[in-house]
Amino acid sequence: MKLGFGLYKHMLNAKHYKFAKQCGATHLVIHLVDYFGHNDKIADQPIGGINGWGKAGISSEIWSLEELLTIKKEINDHGLELEAIENFDPAHWYDVLLDGPKKEEQMQNLKQIVRNVGEAGIPVIGYNFSLAGVAARTKGAYARGGAISVGMEGDVDNTPIPNGMVWNMVYDENAPQGNLPNIEHTELWDRLKYFLDEILPVAEEAGVKMAAHPDDPPMPYVRSTPRLVYQPDMYQKLIDMRASPSNNLEFCLGSIAEMSEGNVYEATDNYSIQKKISYIHFRNIVGKVPNYKEVFVDEGDIDMFKILQILKKNEFNGVLIPDHTPQMTCEAPWFAGMAYAMGYMKAALKILNESED
Repeated sequence: MKLGFGLYKHMLNAKHYKFAKQCGATHLVIHLVDYFGHNDKIADQPIGGINGWGKAGISSEIWSLEELLTIKKEINDHGLELEAIENFDPAHWYDVLLDGPKKEEQMQNLKQIVRNVGEAGIPVIGYNFSLAGVAARTKGAYARGGAISVGMEGDVDNTPIPNGMVWNMVYDENAPQGNLPNIEHTELWDRLKYFLDEILPVAEEAGVKMAAHPDDPPMPYVRSTPRLVYQPDMYQKLIDMRASPSNNLEFCLGSIAEMSEGNVYEATDNYSIQKKISYIHFRNIVGKVPNYKEVFVDEGDIDMFKILQILKKNEFNGVLIPDHTPQMTCEAPWFAGMAYAMGYMKAALKILNESED
């Protein structure tokens, strides 16, 4: 197993690369879009809200091979490997998600992105096939010692999503007034099937794994829209929808443990045995939806060492990242929280490997 960090677009710089290397990470999972609104209001752990996380990409232009190679070289020059790009820009595929008039055009652009990612030697694209995206969370002093984190406090946000918005971001500020039409779960699964049928053959040819994230938070509906993977067995439905070596999972331990049914250890065992996990969000929680809190890696409901034992037994050799953590009370809350999580992960892996030698 390998250890890494997840970095948003505004973090793709020498300061964060050096921090990752100094913590002992070897790999990075990166976002090429910031989900925070305007740059002067960037926060390291956003929660969104009714108005979302701001505007989708500056333009809908696809990520070029040259751009990807430049970022990869910068990362490699700092002694790190680029494992994955996480999430498309909503500007790239809003009509794929919404079954809108630009669906075919946007799908062709997504295919070119996958080809570019493969040619750049980046092995994984993580994605979250969702209309509401990561929404309906609250922020508070939820973790040990009053550290600021996110969670849910019983209320589910079912405020309808306005036209011109998807995945918690605005892609068309001039959209006509009104809200997204109501659809059922079967319709969303049909849209996912179209996406998988179109993208997976291209991903196979490009040598890229498409890794699906579960819903966060894992509720049946958020903002009056259905969700896809809000119970652990729904991951299996996604895998079985189209058999492909590129049809993989972005395995978020926190989201899975928050689910109202199932067992995070059984799910980890099941999907790692199948070799379907591309990389893992290694974070801990207390509670289940709609009442849960994200906490420090060593204080939650998940026995994280047991998770590592399961992964080692099943010969998982992918990357684990803290994803996000409670923010510590100091001058650099994100850095401190991430360093704490990485220290735990490195120590746990060292103990695990030495105990089995």
